[in-house]
Amino acid sequence: MKTEIAEMKKRMDRSLEALTHELAGIRTGRAAIAVFDGVKVDYYGTSTPIKQMANFSVPEPRTIVIQPWDIAQMGAIEKAIMASGIGFTPTNDGKVIRISVPPLTEERRKELVKLAKKYTEECKVSIRNIRRDANEAAKKLEKEKKLSQDDLKKAQHEVQELTDKEIARADAMFVQKEKDIMEV
Repeated sequence: MKTEIAEMKKRMDRSLEALTHELAGIRTGRAAIAVFDGVKVDYYGTSTPIKQMANFSVPEPRTIVIQPWDIAQMGAIEKAIMASGIGFTPTNDGKVIRISVPPLTEERRKELVKLAKKYTEECKVSIRNIRRDANEAAKKLEKEKKLSQDDLKKAQHEVQELTDKEIARADAMFVQKEKDIMEV
């Protein structure tokens, strides 16, 4: 049962990593490079992640500077950013692409908080499904007489404690992201 619980912990951690990645992609009022994770550029006929084509820097809280390794691709990078739907308008000075991060409207902030809440709920459902799988595995071991009833109760208690702890971590991540989004 110890290996089952260790496997459950790994799966829950992967769910939280996925949530971290999803939340990083939601923009806040400050400039964050993570919002470009899903942006792909048509690079000589191949859909290439923008992060593989340029250096990113954040010189000021509301400015992102993108320095392409191949200057000839500046137009393609600008088009990809415009088409991505992240709401940025790039400006090109011939050497770098500058993006001024506009402040979020109250309405847009609320939409982003709802999106973050949705991602958090999906993560929590995933964690609960992992808990269910672990409890079913424990009951199966008990039916096969490989686990006593006392050990089954202990295992279920341990599984529940771990589930509660992981759900609390997901909620804490959401609260932090909500705070970041609503900050003016």
